[in-house]
Amino acid sequence: MAEDRDLYASAGVDTRAGDRAVELMKQAVQATHGPEVLGGVGGFAGLFDASKLQGMRKPLLATSTDGVGTKVAIAQAIDKHDTIGQDLVGMVVDDIVVVGAEPLFMTDYIACGRVVPGRIAAIVEGIARACAATGTALTGGETAEHPGLLGPDDYDVAGAATGVVDADRVLGAERVQDGDVVLSLASSGLHSNGYSLVRRIIADRGIGYADRADDFGTTWGEALLEPTRLYTGELVRVLRRPELAGAIHAFSHVTGGGIAANLARVLPKGSWVELDRGAWSPLPVFRVLADLADAPLESMEGTWNLGIGMFAVVAAEQADAVLAACRAEGLEGWAAGTVSTVEHDFAGFEQGAKGVDGGAVRLVGTYSS
Repeated sequence: MAEDRDLYASAGVDTRAGDRAVELMKQAVQATHGPEVLGGVGGFAGLFDASKLQGMRKPLLATSTDGVGTKVAIAQAIDKHDTIGQDLVGMVVDDIVVVGAEPLFMTDYIACGRVVPGRIAAIVEGIARACAATGTALTGGETAEHPGLLGPDDYDVAGAATGVVDADRVLGAERVQDGDVVLSLASSGLHSNGYSLVRRIIADRGIGYADRADDFGTTWGEALLEPTRLYTGELVRVLRRPELAGAIHAFSHVTGGGIAANLARVLPKGSWVELDRGAWSPLPVFRVLADLADAPLESMEGTWNLGIGMFAVVAAEQADAVLAACRAEGLEGWAAGTVSTVEHDFAGFEQGAKGVDGGAVRLVGTYSS
C-alpha cells in the first residue's frame, strides 16, 4: 500500500526510487540476454537455459565472486559511476576464464545508503556493457538500501558469475610442463587492486581527486578510475582456435597479491619462473604513484599489477602463435619467462599464494624505461 511505502521511506528506504532505478537500467540489462535467458528483469530469480551443456562430454560449472574494493571511494568522490561496473565484471568474469571456462551468466549486488536512480542505473549499465563484451548474460541483481549503516552517497558493489568448461579442457597447474613459456598480457592500469595504498599516497600528498594531474591530462580521479581491462571474450576466442588446441596450459589473473604470487598459484609445486623486469615498462600511473610515495617500483610488485593483467603459460613451440593470436584480438603481450623444474633453493622466490601450494616465482633485472 502507498501508506506502507511512505512509512518505509520515513525510515530512509525509498522503494519507489528502487523501482525507478530498475526502469532506467532495464534496457541495458536486456541487451545482455540471448535466447538462453528466460523471463525478464525484476523476477525473484534469473533463469538460464542450460540445454547446450548436454552437448558437452563432462561439463563442469565454474563460479567466481568478487567486488571492486575501495576504488568505489574515488568514483563517489568525483560523482562518476559509469566505469565501476566494468571493474566489477573484470574482477569476477576474468577469474572464470582462468580455468578455461566460458562465462554463462552473472548477478550483481549493490548496497547503498540511499537509492539515487540515475547513479544506480549508471553502475548497472556499466556492468551490462562489460557483460556484453565478455559474452556474459546479466540475469539478475539486487540493490539494497541501508540507511544508517552507509552514508547517503556511499555504496559498494559485488557480483558472482557462473561459467562452464568441459572436463578435458580445464586449464591449470597440472597441464604446465618444464620449458613452457610465460606470456604477459598488458593491463590498462591499476585495475581494481591496491587502491587502499593509492588513496593513502594521494591523501599523504594532499592531492584532491578533482585536482589536475598534468602527467595524465585529466583530473586525478579520472586517471585513477581507468577501467579494468577485460580479457574473457578475447581469450575465449583464442582458446577456440583449432590450430592452438592444447597450446595454452594455464592462465593467471593478476589481482590481489601482485605479480609473482598470482603466477605462482597456477604453477605445479617444485617448478619455478624468473620473470624478466626488462621485458616491459610499467605504465606511467605506476611510476607517478611510486614517485609520490618515494618508493621503488619493485616495492609495489606485491600490491599492483605494474602493467600485467593476465599471464598465459603456453607450450614453448606454440608461444609465438599464441602471442600472435592474442595480439590479433587486441591484447598486447610479451614473453617474460620460462617454466623450469630444475632443482632450486627458491631463495627470494614467492611460493604459492591464497592457500595454494604451487610453484615459485621471482622477478629479476631492471624495468625497461
